[in-house]
Amino acid sequence: MTGAGATGARLFVALELPEAVRTALAGWARAGLDGRFRLTAAGDLHVTLCFLGWRPVDEIEAIAHLAAGVARPVHELALGQPVWLPSRHPRVLAVGLADAGGQLSEMARAVVEELAAHAGHVPEKRPFRPHVSVARVRARGGLAGRARPSLGAVPGAGEGFAASALTLQRSHLSREGARYEPVMRVQL
Repeated sequence: MTGAGATGARLFVALELPEAVRTALAGWARAGLDGRFRLTAAGDLHVTLCFLGWRPVDEIEAIAHLAAGVARPVHELALGQPVWLPSRHPRVLAVGLADAGGQLSEMARAVVEELAAHAGHVPEKRPFRPHVSVARVRARGGLAGRARPSLGAVPGAGEGFAASALTLQRSHLSREGARYEPVMRVQL
């Protein structure tokens, strides 16, 4: 399926972060960025494990069941440093995540493999890079040739926390940015 409509949904599987972590990241981005950026709302901050793209609505329940089946606790996470993505022509400001126990990478691998084996998902070729996208550049072309903001330290960087839930999200696109609707949530 290539587009929106009554029969299609844009889906991704994500890890939900604790509220305190999301609030700290949103405040940090709000304090350090100007009007060139569209900030991600605190409640929408997440770690994407598997982007599925447009899928038929009638597949949502099966996809949710498959993703929920591999849900496991993810501990030993920590916020890292800010990173511009992609590096050559940045359009997104993200904060990297440290995954000391490897549980986050293992969860991402398990979700992708399960959906590839049983839901026809075609995995991305690029390796999983754990991060939280906190803002997007509003201008076309990203920040090419423009000064990047000076950002202070990420609040709580290096302090450990655990993911709170695994979710299947439906993404609704608009000119104001994406709005996320959780269609499945498994507490971790």
